[in-house]
Amino acid sequence: MSDMPHAYSILGGHAEGPIIASAEPLSFWGGVSPETGCIIDVHHPLHGVCLTGGILMMPSSRGSCTGSGVLLDLILTGRAPAALVFSEAEDVLTLGALIAAEMFGKPLPVLRLAPESFAALSRAKTARITATSIEAGGVTLPIMPPRLATLDLNSTDRAMLDGEQGEAIQQAMRIICAMAAQQGANRLVDVTQGHIDGCIYASPANLVFAERMADMGAKVCVPTTMNAISVDHANWRTQGVPSAFGDPAAKLADAYVRMGCRPTFTCSPYLLASAPQAGEAIAWAESNAVIFANTVLGARTPKHPDFLDLCIALTGRAPLSGVYLTENRRAQSIINVDLPDNVDDAFWPLIGYLAGHAAPDRIPLLRGLASASPTADDLKALCAAFGTTSAAPMLHIEGVTPEAEGAAIEGAERKTITRADMAGAWKRLNAGPEQVELVAIGSPHASLTECRALAAALAGRHRHADVAVIVTAGHQVIAGARADGTLEALEKSGVRIVPDLCWCSISEPVFPTGTRTLITNSGKYAHYGPGLSNRAVRFGNLADCVEAAVSGRVPVRLPGWLA
Repeated sequence: MSDMPHAYSILGGHAEGPIIASAEPLSFWGGVSPETGCIIDVHHPLHGVCLTGGILMMPSSRGSCTGSGVLLDLILTGRAPAALVFSEAEDVLTLGALIAAEMFGKPLPVLRLAPESFAALSRAKTARITATSIEAGGVTLPIMPPRLATLDLNSTDRAMLDGEQGEAIQQAMRIICAMAAQQGANRLVDVTQGHIDGCIYASPANLVFAERMADMGAKVCVPTTMNAISVDHANWRTQGVPSAFGDPAAKLADAYVRMGCRPTFTCSPYLLASAPQAGEAIAWAESNAVIFANTVLGARTPKHPDFLDLCIALTGRAPLSGVYLTENRRAQSIINVDLPDNVDDAFWPLIGYLAGHAAPDRIPLLRGLASASPTADDLKALCAAFGTTSAAPMLHIEGVTPEAEGAAIEGAERKTITRADMAGAWKRLNAGPEQVELVAIGSPHASLTECRALAAALAGRHRHADVAVIVTAGHQVIAGARADGTLEALEKSGVRIVPDLCWCSISEPVFPTGTRTLITNSGKYAHYGPGLSNRAVRFGNLADCVEAAVSGRVPVRLPGWLA
C-alpha cells in the first residue's frame, strides 16, 4: 500500500465518519432527499441509506445540475455527508460545497483519489480526514494541496475580481476562478448566452443564494433564459399549492427575473428561437438541455452546476475547460446498438438510459442507429434519459449527430447494447401494476410536434374519468398549440396543459394526490419519478400512454419490437 498515490484536496476541511461507498455515481437532485439526507433513487444500489455524517465515496456524480443546490441545503441544515471523496473529475457537488464555504462559511472537504487508492479505501468502515491526510482501514494517505492552475485573466476579468463592478460581480468572479482552478483551466472564455437551472426550488438554499445575489445588485450581462420552475407562476394559488411552498418557489423565480433573466420557465431551451448555433460557446445548466445543445446542435457548453450558471451569466465568462475544447468532445467509448426492427418512440429514451449506464463517466459514440432515422423529438428523449445515468455532457450518434464522424479516439473501449439489455431495462422501469391513474407527458417540456402527436393519437377520445392526463410545456409551445388548434383538441379530450413546471419539479396538489401509479413516455421521469413522487411508475410509448388515458389500464408487457 506504500506505493499508493497521494490524495488530492479539492476543498479542504476536517471530517470523520463511517464510509458510505458506491461504485455507481449518484444524482443528488432526484436521488437524495433534502429533508432527510437519505437516498431516494430507487434504482441506486444505496437506496434508503442516510448520507448524513458519512464519508461519501463514489466515482463522480451524475444527473441533474441541481445537485449542487441540494448539497448546499444539506450542508446548511446539518444533513450533509461529512465529506465527499471522488475518483474522477466532478463539478456539480464540488460547486455546492464551494458555495457553502465561500458564501456561508461552512466548509465540507472534497478529495480526489486515484482509482486504486479509491478502491482500497472504500472497503474500510470509517475514515478520518485532516488538513494533511486521510486515514481509513489502517492506511494513511497524505493529502496534497489543491492543484492550482495559473489563470491568465484579462484586464476586465481582473477588474471584476477586484470589485470594480460591484460586490455581486466580484463574488461571481471569485467562484468562477475557484472552479477554473479545480478544473485545470488556464483562462476564461466568453459566452454568448446562459440558461439558469438554479431557479428550481430544490431547497431553501437556492432562494438564499439567489436573493443574496439579487440584493447585491447582480445583473446578467448576456441573454439568459430560465429553466422550468417549481410552481405555475401565475396560477399556483388557485391550484391549491400551499403558500409555505408556493411563496418561496415564486420568490426564487422572481429573484432571477430581477437579475435580468428571461422568464422562459422551460427545461427545453433548445426549442426557443434563441437556441444556439453550431460552435457557439454558451453557458447552460439543466442536464438534458446541455446534452442536447452539445450533441444535436453542436453548440459548446459543459454541464454547469446550479449557482455557477448565474455567476457566468453575470460576468459573461466561463472556465475554458471541458467540452468547450475540441479535444474534450471526442468519444472514449464506442457502443454498438443491436437495433430491433420497427422500433417506436419508446426505443430512444430506453437507449439513452442504457447508453448512460454503459458510459457513466465518458462521452460515447453510438453505432447502429442511423437507419432508424431518429427525429428531433427522438433525440430529445434520448439525450434526457442519457443524462440521468451518465455524467457526460454529450454523446455522438454515428450518421446522425453533427460531430460523430471521426469522433472516437484511438483505443476507445467497445461495448454493445443487446436486445436482452433493452428488455432488462424495460422491466426495471416498469415496476407498477396495470391500473394507472396518471399519464405524465413532457419531461423534458413537450415540443409542439409532441403535442400534435398526442392529439392525433387520442383522435378525439376523452380520457377515462379516473385518469388525469397532464402535459408540461413551455409558453412558446403552448402558444403554438393554441394557434393551430392542438390545444383545443387536447383540452376537449380532457388533457391538462401546465406551463412553468416540469415533472421533475412538480408537487402536490398539481400532481394529482390520488395517484397510485403513473405512466410516462419519458426515460428521464421513469428513472426519477419513483423517488420524487413516491408512486409506482410505468414506462411506455405514446400509444401505451394513450391506452392508459382512455381505459385506465395498460398491460405490463414488452414492446412489440422486443417481444
